[in-house]
Amino acid sequence: MTTMTITEAPLAVEDLLAVVDGARVELDDGARARIAASRAVVDRALTGGEAVYGLTTQVGHGKDTRLTEEEIRGEQRFLVLSHSGGIGPPLPTAIVRAALAVRLNGIARGGSGAGVAVAEILAAMLNAGVHPLVPETASVGAADVAQMAGMAQVAIGMGRAEYHGEVLPGGEALRRAGIAPLVLDGKDGLALISANGVSVGQAALVVVRAARAAEAADVAAALSMEATGANTSVLHPAVGRAKPIPGQVAAADHLRVLLAGSPLLDPGSARSVQDALSFRVVPQVHGALREYITAARCAVTAELNAACDNPLASVPEQALVSNGNFHPMILAIACDALRIALAHVGQLSERRMTHLWDAFFRQLSGGPPQTAAYGLQLRYPAAALFPELKQLAAPASLDTPPLDLGVEDHGTGAPLCVRKTDAALGLLEDLLAIELLLARDLLAVAPARPVLGAGTALALRTVEQAIATADPHPDAVHRALRDRFPTRPATGNQENSAN
Repeated sequence: MTTMTITEAPLAVEDLLAVVDGARVELDDGARARIAASRAVVDRALTGGEAVYGLTTQVGHGKDTRLTEEEIRGEQRFLVLSHSGGIGPPLPTAIVRAALAVRLNGIARGGSGAGVAVAEILAAMLNAGVHPLVPETASVGAADVAQMAGMAQVAIGMGRAEYHGEVLPGGEALRRAGIAPLVLDGKDGLALISANGVSVGQAALVVVRAARAAEAADVAAALSMEATGANTSVLHPAVGRAKPIPGQVAAADHLRVLLAGSPLLDPGSARSVQDALSFRVVPQVHGALREYITAARCAVTAELNAACDNPLASVPEQALVSNGNFHPMILAIACDALRIALAHVGQLSERRMTHLWDAFFRQLSGGPPQTAAYGLQLRYPAAALFPELKQLAAPASLDTPPLDLGVEDHGTGAPLCVRKTDAALGLLEDLLAIELLLARDLLAVAPARPVLGAGTALALRTVEQAIATADPHPDAVHRALRDRFPTRPATGNQENSAN
């Protein structure tokens, strides 16, 4: 088993996904030293008797109410117990593991004021496979407080967790794993709950899935180009040189690789001097998706490696600073924008199906097809999918109402932004699979099987293998094809056993 060591170096999205996939985590001495230095700032504030949010005062609208000495001792446990709430099914295990790893890395950055023991128990839970059960709907994107509190409850021996496929009380799960429950002290409780582990963790899974979907979109477009005899001048390198947007250039490059060896790339092979826009602007639209995937990945990476705690334990100033770093605004907006890009890619796919449909029936002058036409059967479901994809493109980052007596009067909506983007990816994957099937249908009724490019020939073989091995029902064939095009991380569908 691989081990991911958390150091002062930034954690990459791929490193986080390795932990989600089961890699062990450990802290190096430098990370432990940063955590300890951050904790010393908290200890200093406690002995100094100053007013510090969530430490010597209440939270939320009680921010200016001082706690007594006796209340300070129990405040961290109270925060964990009082802030856990939510509805809906438990989060998938992949997202839970991602959230735990995000919070562990955030604490290791320094600034949380949590003790080393907090980081150690998060690592122990990940390594042992103690996965808290927390509900899907709870956070407005001003720190995923409720869900993180549910995870913190397991760390202190309460709540519920899944361990080796069995749902157990949190304390029992820890006992079976040989982990002693955490005893909260200092700012431990607030540090555990006031973080965006769920939003950032799921967003990391989403950006990887989106990158794979972008590749699959190119494959579907390329096979449709083959099936319709499209004009490939739109992929000429001169176009990219004229408008050097990296995502657009990358999309065109990938399409040329997929079509390498196809007669479509030969001069004079196109059936028309210029195709419909759903073919002609593929590099521009698919390129836009790549650009917004890059933006979302940058936002995820920044949040993953930031000290997002309030108050921030600043070691250089030896001060606890109230701030708003718990607000993942850029991440939320990036996911909103990403969904718009996904919808445009889906719109192009759905529009190309109209041309595939038309060409299919123009080829049938000799009578009905001799083989099952699964894409043809799924054309209307594809038309039904696109409105859903379009509706999901509406922003989710503007809709949080004022909360807690008007003190918490803004939220990013980050968890909803991320969840909607994940759902949009599923719809796009459905559309692309149907386009591939419909392109295959058109190629199957061609008078002579055309010579295809290396990448498109492989795509066609994949489609035909899915048809050959699946139950002969359109939905079963569609699902089999989606399974053969790995557009999502392997962990993306893992769920807690309670689901």
